[in-house]
Amino acid sequence: MLSLNSGRWSELQHAYGSAKDIPALLRGLLALPKSEGKAEPWFTLWSALAHQGNVYSASFAAVPHVIEALAAAPERADPSFFQFPAWVEVCRIKRGVEVPEDVRASYFSSLARLPSLVATASSAQWTPEFLACALAAIAAAKGQPAVAEAVLEFASPEMAEEFIEWVENQ
Repeated sequence: MLSLNSGRWSELQHAYGSAKDIPALLRGLLALPKSEGKAEPWFTLWSALAHQGNVYSASFAAVPHVIEALAAAPERADPSFFQFPAWVEVCRIKRGVEVPEDVRASYFSSLARLPSLVATASSAQWTPEFLACALAAIAAAKGQPAVAEAVLEFASPEMAEEFIEWVENQ
């Protein structure tokens, strides 16, 4: 995993240019912050690293840090700790973005941890949003980005019911 103290962050890119600001934001995840509204550091991380379906070299360096923070207490984590890595992987595949060689191993090995972290988080009470993010994380980690994206779209029971009704009427 790329050290948060590495000068490499200045060379990596996000939606607004150099990713030199990302390590400070990732350090803020250690407190397991909530992501509602424009809560920081999530708002800036999402905006910079997964901007309108685009991902960047810094996105792949950040994912292992997000998953490491998640691993500290998966049963207390906010849904964004599962959603963010899943969405980065969905966007990577959809946009055909290459993961930089120097962060490739840590990126993919961190994604592989998601299913076991979802299992650990299963002791907590889950909202429909949390369920969707957890399922999307498993799908993304298992190489199923279309399923991950679909699950995120059906984050509410109402949307899932509408889809089931649509399927039944086909």
